[in-house]
Amino acid sequence: MVKKTVKVRFAPSPTGYLHIGGLRTALYNYLFVRQNQGSFVLRIEDTDQNRQVRGSEIKLITALKNIGLEWEEGPDTTKTLALTEKGQNGPYFQSKRLKIYQDHAKKLISSQNAYYCFCQPDRLDELRKEQQAKNLASKYDGRCRKLTAEQVKQQLQIYQKHVIRLKVGTGKVKFNDLIRGVIEIDCNDIDDQILIKSDGFPTYHLAVVVDDYLMGISHVIRGEEWLPSTPKHVLLYQAFGWPLPIFAHLPLLLNPDKSKLSKRQGDVAVEDFLEKGYLPEALINYVALMGWHPSDNQEIFSLKELIKCFSLDRIQKSGAVFDLEKLKWFNAYYIKKLPIKKLIDRCQKFLPKHDLDRKLLTKIINIERGRLTTINQIKELAETFLKPADFPPEKLIFNKSQRQTTLTALGIALDTLSETKKWVSPEIKKSLVKAVSDHNLTNGDLFWPVRVALSGQEKSPPPEEIMEIIGKSASLSRIEKAIAKLRKS
Repeated sequence: MVKKTVKVRFAPSPTGYLHIGGLRTALYNYLFVRQNQGSFVLRIEDTDQNRQVRGSEIKLITALKNIGLEWEEGPDTTKTLALTEKGQNGPYFQSKRLKIYQDHAKKLISSQNAYYCFCQPDRLDELRKEQQAKNLASKYDGRCRKLTAEQVKQQLQIYQKHVIRLKVGTGKVKFNDLIRGVIEIDCNDIDDQILIKSDGFPTYHLAVVVDDYLMGISHVIRGEEWLPSTPKHVLLYQAFGWPLPIFAHLPLLLNPDKSKLSKRQGDVAVEDFLEKGYLPEALINYVALMGWHPSDNQEIFSLKELIKCFSLDRIQKSGAVFDLEKLKWFNAYYIKKLPIKKLIDRCQKFLPKHDLDRKLLTKIINIERGRLTTINQIKELAETFLKPADFPPEKLIFNKSQRQTTLTALGIALDTLSETKKWVSPEIKKSLVKAVSDHNLTNGDLFWPVRVALSGQEKSPPPEEIMEIIGKSASLSRIEKAIAKLRKS
């Protein structure tokens, strides 16, 4: 028996950005098809012209490539961002396939599985109001089903604008979902859906079925929000006499309050996360675990490991909560693991335009990488070394100390450091520790104000590490300025 070729697709709409939920859908398709040595198709579903955002298809493609997902068929970009297409089943933009959809809709009319509908918007609005008044589901009443061939011919001459609807029969629609099992819907609950709109463009329902079949898609892996549409798609497959693909509907992504994940509660665009310095490796690792769980407690996965371990039968049915703090944890982990040269390259994008020596930058990043949860934080953290933050003088005083004790401790630190010969962090710390002991101070009395004097922050790298990097002259200057500030207050 010859194994059927596995082929999947990711089919976003160009409405502005790549949603984190879209990334998960693309990733699960990618993992599944790579595991089965199949083909991955990228298709742009741009038939809803009102929602389309110009240029967003380029952003979608670029975001997917930046994340590290590749496809065998679909639109692509060159180095100049010019759109090209690869594959034998194009075009891969639905707006370029209008004649294909129109021809298939006419085939359904010929087989009496679809019909022309000439009902005008005012009649449909009135019908909807009547049904709502009777607490009935809004549904087309099938009026144009009854038209004879001659009447249809006459109406086509009268009305330039019309739609084509699917003729839904009786009985039940039944299909199997790999995640949710067997699903059965009564045809009485399914509307005679529109297939071709009055502007000649197809609805999603017709276009997705025609494209999936013509492109040879074997598995349709998509979000749960499309589950109510699937019976309509099954009816279309049956009307065309085509075999069904295998369906798998992924659970929703949720906000912490269990509402559907949306931009109203924070970033949801992959582009935004990348711009803030989230690493592709962290995004892939975290997003993979939003709805899927491995057979053990492993959390850290490379893309290769995910391809090996992923399986559709371990996807949960319930929604997955998007936890930003958990994503930050993953990102911090991958930042720590990133080779220093690569980390420096990524950090430079976020740093101000200082003439930074690469050796100095390497020292700064080596010290600060453990505090980074996103790469863009390096800008603020590096300022500690490049230019100390301004701070109120009272910040210098440790919470268990006094103003005069702080002035005394800073003066002792200044004298001690002036005499320190070997300017490396172990020797600097050793000198300050001895000063604390010799002058009967606490660590808080001395180390706290020195830290604030150097960095302007209550939390920073150890003061001795800051001083080694910025040098002796700059270190003493900052402490002198802190003493003067506190005296004036």
